[in-house]
Amino acid sequence: MSFFKNQFANVIEWEEFRDDMIFWKWNNREIKKGSRLIIRPGQDAVFFNNGRLEGIFEEEGDYNIESQIIPFLSTLKGFKFGFNSGLRVEVLFVNTKEFTVRWGTKNAINIPTPQLPGGLPVRANGTFQFKVNDYIALMDKIAGVKDRYLVEDVKIRITAILDQLLMKWITREGKDMFNLQANAFEIAKGIQEDLDMQILDSGMTITGFNIMSFNYPKEIQDMITKNASHGMIGDISRYQQVSMTDGISSGKVKGGGTASDMAGMMMGMGMAKEMMKNMDQKEEPSNPTPTNSDAKDGTIPIYCPNCGTKTNGGNFCSNCGQKLVK
Repeated sequence: MSFFKNQFANVIEWEEFRDDMIFWKWNNREIKKGSRLIIRPGQDAVFFNNGRLEGIFEEEGDYNIESQIIPFLSTLKGFKFGFNSGLRVEVLFVNTKEFTVRWGTKNAINIPTPQLPGGLPVRANGTFQFKVNDYIALMDKIAGVKDRYLVEDVKIRITAILDQLLMKWITREGKDMFNLQANAFEIAKGIQEDLDMQILDSGMTITGFNIMSFNYPKEIQDMITKNASHGMIGDISRYQQVSMTDGISSGKVKGGGTASDMAGMMMGMGMAKEMMKNMDQKEEPSNPTPTNSDAKDGTIPIYCPNCGTKTNGGNFCSNCGQKLVK
């Protein structure tokens, strides 16, 4: 008799758990006396009846349906009558963790820029984070028609619109197309807000969006690097020094030990010569001492042509008595 009494007893638990699974639905089965609910760490159990949310159980543990769950589900038809007949309900198990997903543009995005009529081809990559935050919306939009939902499903949905959002936020407010990494935080923040609006009605929220790097075609990257190096060079002598250094490191100045040493000596001598030249220029007085040629006939020179003492406008030098006006 006891066998028949408990033949419909069952265990309600997440049977097909995967770390990349957002939710899994236990459905279309009868709950009978002796049934148990098992909730593991990082899971919530959400009870639905006819599409209506009846209760959310968040604490992990092994629960007896009749003595521990029924008091919270008293509105469900059948529970209050002590299981006189089996009751079919849906239990949605939700993964409560925050998911981190890597993303990357499949194709280069051509960003409009005046410097390049065809647009600047840019690739980008990074990560985004999301989690479930609204069980009712999740049931209405997704879980109502699906028994399981994976991280890959969200990734496909996000990456489908990511290229458009990247173009929108890169071009907004005249971002520097050749230094996008400097604006990566602002661009990522704008994209996160837009993505959150896209999936909010599905019961999920974007908790973070990061851009790890922007990548240009090799030719564009070489041009950016070259322009940056030129901008760091203040004069032709420094340009020659940098060019010599680049030549040695790249192998264009060849010859093994002796040739490289000679090139290094030449570069060092050139740098020393330039330093001495700069020092000499700094030591030259800014106001050279005037000579007799500075004074014209009939005018009083500023300095005495005989001893160099300042005249202060007098007709005779106060130091040596030299007549100053011809």
